[in-house]
Amino acid sequence: MREQLFAKKPLSLLLEEMKGENRLRRVLGPVQLTSLGVGAIIGTGIFVLTGQAAHDKTGPALMLSFVAAGVACIFAALCYAEFASMVPVAGSAYTYAYATLGELMAWIIGWDLVLEYAVGSATVAHGWSHYFQDFIGIFGLHLPAALTKAPFDYDPHLGHIVGTGTVLDLPAILITFLVTAILVKGIRESATFNATIVGLKVLIVFFVIIVGAFYVKPENWHPFAPYGLSGISFFGHTLFGQTGKGGEPLGMLAGAATIFFAYIGFDSVSTHAEEAKKPQRDVPIGIIASLILCTVLYIAVAAVLTGMVPYDKLSIDAPVSDAFRQVGLPWAQFLISIGAVAGITSVLLVMMLSQPRVLLAMARDGLIPKSFFGAVHERFRTPWKSTILTGLFVATLSAFLPLRILAELVNIGTLLAFVIVCAAVLIMRRTNPDAERPFRAPLVPLTPVLGILTCLLLMFSLPAENWLRLVVWLLIGFAIYFGYGRRHSVLANRKAADAASEAA
Repeated sequence: MREQLFAKKPLSLLLEEMKGENRLRRVLGPVQLTSLGVGAIIGTGIFVLTGQAAHDKTGPALMLSFVAAGVACIFAALCYAEFASMVPVAGSAYTYAYATLGELMAWIIGWDLVLEYAVGSATVAHGWSHYFQDFIGIFGLHLPAALTKAPFDYDPHLGHIVGTGTVLDLPAILITFLVTAILVKGIRESATFNATIVGLKVLIVFFVIIVGAFYVKPENWHPFAPYGLSGISFFGHTLFGQTGKGGEPLGMLAGAATIFFAYIGFDSVSTHAEEAKKPQRDVPIGIIASLILCTVLYIAVAAVLTGMVPYDKLSIDAPVSDAFRQVGLPWAQFLISIGAVAGITSVLLVMMLSQPRVLLAMARDGLIPKSFFGAVHERFRTPWKSTILTGLFVATLSAFLPLRILAELVNIGTLLAFVIVCAAVLIMRRTNPDAERPFRAPLVPLTPVLGILTCLLLMFSLPAENWLRLVVWLLIGFAIYFGYGRRHSVLANRKAADAASEAA
């Protein structure tokens, strides 16, 4: 059993699988891949999480939070780029872990990616819902109160969960179903649709930066770090920095952990390596270009928003459009709401596009039922069954769970994925030093070690209950693996068959 748990999938076998009839269609170039990355990064981070993080945890020091999170991402992105160029198949960090750390660790990271993409999609759907309601509110239209948000939320001022008096978030459900239908249709159509939306929202982001700069009041940046520049805790015990009423850490690093979710777009680029025309070249370009571009834009938007409006007056639900409303620019509120609705739609599209491809990779390995999760549509060449299931799961979460809980749950899953990828690069350099690496992460082992340390630092800056939720999620995953995956593992069965033939 031990041998199976730590059995590694050979690179030759990974590359061989790409030749089968169930492989995906190679239609994405560097511009489309970069667009997919930007599509996932620019959206909820700028249009939603900026308000929550600045209001609750950082103040104007949110600018430094984006720098800290961006630095951690750069180390992880370089490691992702090396693996994506070596193994241009679906699966992202799951596939990389299988090739370096063994089957059990691959299962853990694959199950963790479900947490990252599916729960992340639900978070994004919430953000879309808030801006959609803000947009129609400009015209005096309002949904019934019972259908506007999740039935409960976490109040940082009280330090506990409170009821909202609503039933569910209807707009979040509807946009999830619409995106699911688009994704079933095909990757080419999805990427083209996404590229169009990305162009629109990048223009809106530049509009926010340029126009908003004229309304910045430097006094709003004082105090710059009302909650401090730290915010590090260890399983619920704050080591450095202030503590909120619910026991959560406050400060610049705590804010970086909160908004880290905004950066996972470059991760999604690697899940589409099997659909890239020239993956060894195009995937690293898409990962690094999208990360650098979006980090700069995030810092600029954070500076403008906290300069336009005092941090404690920022809206939690729709901070960007509301900031322009507060300075007397209702016409700008209209444009920003349109851009936010379109922009967050593309984030949702990319994240829901990524999830089924991770499930596809796991199904190919027999760890989950291949007849369902490995099914590729004969005409559209998309993993259509798992796409529909993902849509149903996302719709359910977004209807009933609040933004704050979903965002923090995604962050800890994402950070864990990055830690494992950085560790995998160290292992692969030692175990397969002669493997072809079209892109090599620089300064190894320094780069992956710094990636591990910075991501762990941010993980410990999250509230303690997120660790509990992560443990519960992983325990559910272990139950599935030991109940189904271990017995149906393609790699284990192949090795058993080879051993039997040798014995005969």
